[in-house]
Amino acid sequence: MTRDTVAAVLLGVLTLAYPLLVYAGLQRFEPRWLALLLLAIALARLGGGRRDPLAWATAVLPLLLALVSGWLNAPLPVKLYPVAVNALMLLLFGLSLRHPPSLVERIARIQEPDLPPHAVAYTQRVTQVWCGFFVINGGTALWTALYASAATWALYNGLIAYLLMGALFAVEWLVRQRVRARHA
Repeated sequence: MTRDTVAAVLLGVLTLAYPLLVYAGLQRFEPRWLALLLLAIALARLGGGRRDPLAWATAVLPLLLALVSGWLNAPLPVKLYPVAVNALMLLLFGLSLRHPPSLVERIARIQEPDLPPHAVAYTQRVTQVWCGFFVINGGTALWTALYASAATWALYNGLIAYLLMGALFAVEWLVRQRVRARHA
């Protein structure tokens, strides 16, 4: 395994476990110490070698949240990281609708370079569905950060949101199979 692969896997695990780590950390430490977790995510993203705008955004957002949390010793900026991730994903997917091909179409073309017109239309619809998901998920993440207990915030952002994403992936896969069968 290369160094970059190990770093990517560790970053993925850290990002997935982030809400649970924050919840556990808030029970024992001041928020400024949890800001170090966001700082680690930001530095890992900066160290990834990519220099495109998305790579910078995925590093700058946690860095800003870490700085605010550390400066104010406040838990809210630490809890806003899932909101920032959803906003960034909404921006990425939404911009791809405005400037085609859509993100889902780009991914689909990796496996099937010559997509028929009905498949292109389908990928646009799926991209729209994901945009809706990011609006709802990000809104719920924001609500839990502002109004819910730390336990509820961690439960939603560390488990329920992932289950909902998985369910959306599964439902989309099933719908895709039906669309393919209908056009075969």
